[in-house]
Amino acid sequence: MIERKFVAEKLKEFQIEEFVASALKGAGHSKTKMQRTPLGEKIIICASKPGLVVGKKGQDIRDLTKALKKEFNLENPQIEISEVENIFLDADVMAEKIKNSLERFGSSKFKGIGHKVMSDVMNAGALGIEIIISGKIPSSRAKRWRFYQGYLKKCGDVALTGVYKAYAVAKLKTGIVGIKVSIMPSTTILPDKVELLDEKIEEVEEIDAPKKEEKLEESEDKKEKKETKKKKTTKKKKSHSKEKEEIKKEASDEIKEEE
Repeated sequence: MIERKFVAEKLKEFQIEEFVASALKGAGHSKTKMQRTPLGEKIIICASKPGLVVGKKGQDIRDLTKALKKEFNLENPQIEISEVENIFLDADVMAEKIKNSLERFGSSKFKGIGHKVMSDVMNAGALGIEIIISGKIPSSRAKRWRFYQGYLKKCGDVALTGVYKAYAVAKLKTGIVGIKVSIMPSTTILPDKVELLDEKIEEVEEIDAPKKEEKLEESEDKKEKKETKKKKTTKKKKSHSKEKEEIKKEASDEIKEEE
């Protein structure tokens, strides 16, 4: 029963995300998150153009809250809008951009659109990008075109957590065209990158350098103390031995005098 409840909640969140994405066409919709609070449901919408989401005097966002409340039986939906920091590193925004460009200019300029988006993403500081456009482009025969540049992980944990992927569908006169965008940003830490490890090692060495100097100073002080102690003990031993010899001499002199 609990598993069914979780599945139903996740399905509802997915449906809300799809509904918001369809309602905010042209606003640069990136993703939608849903959080449950004591006051009601909090829906966070990430978009590249927050002004289009809000609308004139907040009319669009009011209409969206009413539609969500009616469609999904939400008690008190509260919509929060956050702007995407760098649109060129967001795979969803770039997939939507390619989709809008294909629907506007047609399939004849798909190569120019792909190369333009690819250069913009790489200039923004991404490590790698891959764009796959599949469909009846440019002829009536279905093909699969691939645009790629830079370094992109295809397998492993980094490919799941460090690569942003997005899918979009463009409806053209020739038919439906599928778009897949994969972007690996510069914030992704690669396990096989040795430079970062070297920098960390250097930083650790720089931090540990004063500690090592302090330890060396302490060891030198200890050595000096040991040497002074040894000198003192040797002096005491010499003084004791001299006293013993003097006492022996005095005793021998006294014996001779008595004889």
